[in-house]
Amino acid sequence: MSLPDWMNALTVTMLPKPTGSGARLKGLGILISIAIAAAAIFALTHTLKNVDYNEVIAVVRRTNVGLIALAAMLVATSYGSLTLYDLLALRTIGRTEVPYRIAALASFTSYPIAHGVGAVSLISPIIRYRIYSHSGLGAFDVANICFLTGLTFWLGNLTALGFGLMYAPDAISVVDLLPPRANQWLAAALLLGVVSFLVWCWSSPRNIGTRRWPVRLPSGPVVLLQIVIGIFDLGAAALAMYVLIPAGPSIGIFPIAAVFIAATLLGFASHTPAGIGVFDATFLIGLGGDNKEPLIAALLMFRLLYHFLPFVLALGLFGSVEGWRSWRAGRNS
Repeated sequence: MSLPDWMNALTVTMLPKPTGSGARLKGLGILISIAIAAAAIFALTHTLKNVDYNEVIAVVRRTNVGLIALAAMLVATSYGSLTLYDLLALRTIGRTEVPYRIAALASFTSYPIAHGVGAVSLISPIIRYRIYSHSGLGAFDVANICFLTGLTFWLGNLTALGFGLMYAPDAISVVDLLPPRANQWLAAALLLGVVSFLVWCWSSPRNIGTRRWPVRLPSGPVVLLQIVIGIFDLGAAALAMYVLIPAGPSIGIFPIAAVFIAATLLGFASHTPAGIGVFDATFLIGLGGDNKEPLIAALLMFRLLYHFLPFVLALGLFGSVEGWRSWRAGRNS
């Protein structure tokens, strides 16, 4: 039974069979992901010992409804900024005729579903193709969009991580076991790398890739905008977590933001569904002391607002759009 044409196109474009050094790098990446996940699960199992789960539930119940509503608004703001990732990518590849509503639909359906399943490189291109193909975009266009949205994600995250390491090196030291001064040097290296890329793109139009898959990089001003949007996205999500943590632990916003960013990146690198286990272990180790129950309660509420609800909404929205398009196609045939 042959695959549909659109799936064949995505297989060729997005999932080329690696050879030589490419295959070795892919294998190394898989081993690193497994190692991160295994270490996180081990650390999380140790961290959750002697936790009073009745107290965790009590903390959730005591959390002010207004704070939960504020966190939900911040989560919505974060997902709203994610839609600009796709819009910038469309403008970069010259597809200005695609309206914002289509970019927002592709963004909101692809991100929660792909991250929720844990197969971003496979699921995200397929969902985007299903959305964008009705606007005349082909598999190569979708491949470029996926690359450019990933670039926005990493530019924003690495910049935010650099600032977090610079201003709260002690919080990250608990996670990476490096002295605070080394973390600040690492922060300087990250920020220097981002600035160098920005200057490189600003000097003249840049293109990378191969003759078969050419990729046009965004201009310098667009790269700067990507960085700002990425920081805004992460900032809104980190602030949502911050407002859910009870006042008792008295943890500052900068340590929370720094650990949150590190947890997000490690969760993404592990390829586990929604970074489960990895994100949680990093967050609890980075911020947790003896009083872990308030942090676990905040994590549970945050996961409900940031991962579970958007995942369910995105699945329902994508299914509705696919069903409506199939019904319309059958009616017009």
